[in-house]
Amino acid sequence: MSVWKKLLWLAVSGLGVWAIVILALSRGEQISALWIIVAGLCALCISYRFYSKWLAAKVLVLNDERATPAILQNDSKDYVPTNRWMVFGHHFAAIAGPGPLVGPVLAAQFGFLPGTLWILIGATLGGGVHDMIVLFASIRRGGKTLGQMVKEEIGRGVGALALISVLAIMIILLAVLALVVVQALAQSPWGVFTIAMTIPVALIMGIGLRTGRVSVMAVTIFGLLGLAFGVWGGQFLAHFPVIEAWFRHDQKWLAWAIMIYGLSASILPVWMLLTPRDYLSTFLKLGTVAMLAAAVLLINPTLQMPAITKFIDGSGLVFAGPVFPFVCITIACGAVSGFHSLIASGTTPKMVRRESRIRSIGYGAMVTEMMVALMAMIAACVLQPGEYFAINSKGTPAEVVERVSASGFPITELQMTRLAADLGESTMFNRAGGAPTFAVGMAHMFARISAKPTALALWYHFAIMFEALFILTTIDAGTRVGRFLLQDFLGNLWRPLGNTRSWSANLFSSVLLVSAWGWFLYVGVIDPLGGINSLWPLFGLANQLLSVVALCLGTTILIKMHKAKYLFVTVLPLCFMCAVTFSAGYLKVFSQDPKLGFLNGARLLLREAAGIADPAKAANLVRQAGVWRLDALVALFFLVLVLLIVLGSARQWWQLLRGTRRVALHESEFVPISPAQLAQF
Repeated sequence: MSVWKKLLWLAVSGLGVWAIVILALSRGEQISALWIIVAGLCALCISYRFYSKWLAAKVLVLNDERATPAILQNDSKDYVPTNRWMVFGHHFAAIAGPGPLVGPVLAAQFGFLPGTLWILIGATLGGGVHDMIVLFASIRRGGKTLGQMVKEEIGRGVGALALISVLAIMIILLAVLALVVVQALAQSPWGVFTIAMTIPVALIMGIGLRTGRVSVMAVTIFGLLGLAFGVWGGQFLAHFPVIEAWFRHDQKWLAWAIMIYGLSASILPVWMLLTPRDYLSTFLKLGTVAMLAAAVLLINPTLQMPAITKFIDGSGLVFAGPVFPFVCITIACGAVSGFHSLIASGTTPKMVRRESRIRSIGYGAMVTEMMVALMAMIAACVLQPGEYFAINSKGTPAEVVERVSASGFPITELQMTRLAADLGESTMFNRAGGAPTFAVGMAHMFARISAKPTALALWYHFAIMFEALFILTTIDAGTRVGRFLLQDFLGNLWRPLGNTRSWSANLFSSVLLVSAWGWFLYVGVIDPLGGINSLWPLFGLANQLLSVVALCLGTTILIKMHKAKYLFVTVLPLCFMCAVTFSAGYLKVFSQDPKLGFLNGARLLLREAAGIADPAKAANLVRQAGVWRLDALVALFFLVLVLLIVLGSARQWWQLLRGTRRVALHESEFVPISPAQLAQF
């Protein structure tokens, strides 16, 4: 590296450190949101240029002369060699679910500093390593899933526990994601129209590429034009009531539609629908985030939220729990996410043509998602804190206003009424969940660039549609990966069911999986206390527990590769995530705070029910107490399973490092790529 390049990278490092120092030391004064973007861009550039390159060259030793599963097992259905940018688009679209949008918004109740620091540190040193090493491991093992690899590399007993826990967590994650989409698209013709348009456009793109007569560039241009029409044209449906009625549906209809779509994405060849649609969605995702970053550069908004709020002690208005460990649990996908390991060992490794792409896809997509999470943090923190807390608090308008104002963030009902009117909504109270808050913050920044009086409402509804599309692309890939996991499990019971080349086995497994998460979804739609609604509080915890399993696998593989001197790259994130997940799980189950601990919360509800004369209200409280007890039971189940996996893994590491156990690395045989194939790919 030349002297000038060294000076350039030193300057980038210094600028990034300076941005973090300014953010960290701000107390009371107004800070520009630009500093968060500067810190994020510097962290992205440095970590990708140096850390990911070192991981690829020294730790994993990627080899482009080694044939990947996509080439060796090309079956035109699951294993399909795919253009590098389409694979990146699919992988990014699949991993970037609600976490990088909703998680940072909710974590903003602690102030902008804790969440920003965790996103920067977690994504570069934890999430990128987690995603990259799982993708590497799966490619080296013929595209096997996380559960299969745990069984082969760590042990059959641990592998069986991993399969059970991963499948159960997967069903919960898919049901939660689907419910978020249903809630966002209900009675939203624009959003449904845009998403519906992406399906035929993606099919045409997939078929066009498959013929070999159409270039990737031509297909991309066609897809972008179709996507632009879907996004732009949806706003005019109100002028055509008959057509608008085709796209205006309630939650029940949408729940069935999403189940049918998930089933189709799981069964159809990956090149036909899943890959082109995710690739297409990535343009909208990254394009919108880039527009948001450009808006920040143009208007230079100030961060209204303090760097650190008093709610770090766990007394938050948005959700209960102290800043550690719940800032990590809440942000999830924006920093470290177990769900990523399912995609990195599911669809993506079956499409990668060359091993060198592991770096750009595994690590690159993660740090790109880091920037999305930082933009979500900015969108939440540029709002007036009173508005932020009022949107995300539950209760009657008078109760919310009184509670938020008493916490030191003044707000009035008149302010909230004006905000709702400007957004074209009837009310902005009781809009908890993070998605509406992100949409409001995004709309505020975009609207400041436009002079139109209706700009705020227009951008708000665009943001809601954008979030739904953002999350839906996780459901399709997740369902296909879930089908792989289910076939791994069923194959142990009856071998033909584990054959992924069999259409009948694929159909049976897909229907079974969609029925599982679809049942939770549908019951959650028709019952505010049933289905996935009862397990919603476990979403963040379950997701992070998966990351612990994946990091255990990564550590085992490094030891078996005789890379023990590099163990810190997985052991440090693993130890931290164990501290995060097990402490959060303990607090969620046993905390004395009834707003946080499931068991004490259930006891409080039962005491309240005993003192209520109205039988209907009392029965509702008793049922809610039952839901919290169920959450406690499920949380304990997951915690025990993952603890057993960690202990089983640690036992094997000790034996391997002491040399008392023979190393058996279950890796596919080295098959070189021919010079012609190397030139092609």
